[in-house]
Amino acid sequence: MVRNERNAFKLCIVLTIMFLRMASMGDAEKIAKNNVMLAMESENLEINYEDTLKGVKELIKHSEKGFYVVAEENGEIIGQVMVTYEWSDWRGMDIWWLQSIYVSKKWRRKGIMKMLIEKIKKMAGNNVFALRLYVHESNGNAIEAYKKVGMKKMPYFIFSMEM
Repeated sequence: MVRNERNAFKLCIVLTIMFLRMASMGDAEKIAKNNVMLAMESENLEINYEDTLKGVKELIKHSEKGFYVVAEENGEIIGQVMVTYEWSDWRGMDIWWLQSIYVSKKWRRKGIMKMLIEKIKKMAGNNVFALRLYVHESNGNAIEAYKKVGMKKMPYFIFSMEM
């Protein structure tokens, strides 16, 4: 065997196949774990896993409330986006809110979030006025990532009243 052939055998090529798909109930635990990590990473907020799991399952069960799109590689969820709906009477169309956006650390900066958002844009087609999201003001990495995929800062404040 010549030297080049030996070197060729030393090369290890790993074929990875990534799927973008709607989440199912079997994905709920992983999505909930991702959401717990997301809250800690983005807002230094500790949220209850069991409450989060209940919320994830509720959304998956009731698609009229919204849905998740997940990126899956070799059977593992590596990214996710939750979409919820807001009716705009001004536009006569839905606005889709992107929430719980999470990509596993080792898959960040590889275009996974962009692919997820592109998939959601295709799903929305001409039936949705806009995709919107909110982000914590201190989450500079996420803000830059959203700008890179074409999102723009809007002139709104978010107000909240806990019940």
